[in-house]
Amino acid sequence: MDLGIAGRTAFVAASSQGLGLACARSLVREGVAVTLNGRDRAKLAAASDTLRSEVGGAKVTWIAADLTTAEERAAIVAARPDVDILVTNNAGPAPGTIDDWDEAALVGALRANMVPAVQLIRAWLPGMRARKFGRIVNITSAMVKSPAYEMGLSTSARAALTAISKAISTDVARDNVTVNNLLPERIDSPRQEFMAQRMMASEGIGHDEAFARIASTIAAGRLGRPEEFGDACAFLCSAQAGYISGQNLQLDGGSYSGLV
Repeated sequence: MDLGIAGRTAFVAASSQGLGLACARSLVREGVAVTLNGRDRAKLAAASDTLRSEVGGAKVTWIAADLTTAEERAAIVAARPDVDILVTNNAGPAPGTIDDWDEAALVGALRANMVPAVQLIRAWLPGMRARKFGRIVNITSAMVKSPAYEMGLSTSARAALTAISKAISTDVARDNVTVNNLLPERIDSPRQEFMAQRMMASEGIGHDEAFARIASTIAAGRLGRPEEFGDACAFLCSAQAGYISGQNLQLDGGSYSGLV
């Protein structure tokens, strides 16, 4: 299927690896000119080179910037004053308990997982509306719908982003601008490696056993593949997805037990 977005421009936050890079890869394959983002210049350069080697004629650039600072977000927008597609993303806070969630931790989670996304949306939304095309996809988490105690800090910040994104979506739909959220659960990515290492340390088990235990929590009996996640993102960014907005798409191997 031709997604109808060849020649569009995209900014993908936190995309030097993992889910952000998976989304960037799928967009590049659709002919989108993609700007990668992260804080590690070497990783960004390597990721850009990889995408160019995979896709002939790929238009890939990168901007090294810390999304949690207003100054560096402003530098991003100055370098890319208009984009058609925005994919927001950022690493979440470490697992913990309520004993860890003091005011500084709460504010820090919002600064990492809610504020940057909203501020980038604010910066690029007017142009999207004026051009009558915009696609905004937030990478959040399946735990927005199914919170786990130890991930409460991450879940709460991402839930705040989900709520404000829903509010925004109702106002911009008339201008062919959509706002949706991708809710991953157990995608094979550096985040799952982090969780596996944590399990290995706490349970005294090996790497294979840790990943087997993680996979056993998924109805499909396996981890999701990054390309499955990236292609779902690309479809939400497509011309055909103009009637899909304000939604939370779960990529969890059928594991969510609720109805809505």
